[in-house]
Amino acid sequence: MRLLLFSFLTLTGFSCSQGGVQAQTKTSVDDFEALLTKGDALQLVDVRTPEEYAAGHLEGAKLIDFYEEGFSQELEQLDKKRPVLVYCASGNRSGKTAVLLGEMGFKKIYDLDGGIKAWRASGKKTVE
Repeated sequence: MRLLLFSFLTLTGFSCSQGGVQAQTKTSVDDFEALLTKGDALQLVDVRTPEEYAAGHLEGAKLIDFYEEGFSQELEQLDKKRPVLVYCASGNRSGKTAVLLGEMGFKKIYDLDGGIKAWRASGKKTVE
């Protein structure tokens, strides 16, 4: 019984951020798409370069270039109370961004696992 209780508390502690609120989640393409259909309470952020964005992005995505000098300041302008869905080309930059957003105090962060490459490989549409 003690071992079970210890395991539960350990797993709970590692799966939650400060305040007991889940911060970041790697999200599958299908789950990411399902989140997008939930309405305008979400903030969709593309952290690729302007050139990558122009070649095709998710509809409604706000471009915040990962490599720009004011990147962190632009992220700070987002609403910390609203969920953030973030993606890049393959998941590397968006993964780093998700960690940063969590450190900034954002409560719900969804990182598209595999990035826009995985999105396109699943046959999902982008806009230019």
